[in-house]
Amino acid sequence: MPATLESEVFAIEEAPAPDRTGDRQAATLTKSVYQQLRADILTGRMRPGEKIRAEALRKRFNTASSPVREALNRLLSEGFVALEEQKGFRVAPVSREELKELVKTRCWIDGLAIRKSIERFEVSWEENLVLALHRLSRTPREHAEQVENGEWEIRHKEFHKALIAGCGSRWIERISEQLFDAAERYRLLALEHVLERNELEEHRAIVDACINRDADRAEEVLKHHYGQTFDAIANSG
Repeated sequence: MPATLESEVFAIEEAPAPDRTGDRQAATLTKSVYQQLRADILTGRMRPGEKIRAEALRKRFNTASSPVREALNRLLSEGFVALEEQKGFRVAPVSREELKELVKTRCWIDGLAIRKSIERFEVSWEENLVLALHRLSRTPREHAEQVENGEWEIRHKEFHKALIAGCGSRWIERISEQLFDAAERYRLLALEHVLERNELEEHRAIVDACINRDADRAEEVLKHHYGQTFDAIANSG
């Protein structure tokens, strides 16, 4: 091998790997900003229609413009913020019509997913579903001071994910989770005005139908469950 070529090969082999630390830190910061803003929107700390001021967010998170902009663009793609020409970002508004469409779409997606899960019936799916229901049933809905229990919210989401996890489609699972989060925003916004009902029994009825492999019954109870949630939120004002 000619000396010049050999030296070039050694130079390539010995060249230090590019330092990706800065990229990883930027990605971590963007993710942190995104998660905190998303939580603020879902829980209503940032109200529907509220103007989002990028400068205030930069100060709040002590960061440059890029992580804030990337976080907002991601929230825009998920429908949690809206972008108005010449006016910037706002928290996405809410409406009865959007909620109605959202619930209808959840019935379609989750109804199909639960049917497929029953059709493909796997013991691991059944076991995880029963376990998710048990954990949910053992978690108080509210703290002593009548504040929504954050752990219950986690268990509630885990239950709905377990419900359709046997469908065999990761795309359906992703769409279902996105719809769940969008509906959860409405539920949390109306939380103080919604009358209590026995949701746990509704959850148990869905699981019973799944265990009995009764797809028609499972879909029927699921639609009733979502319809009850719609009525409770829509009538809350």
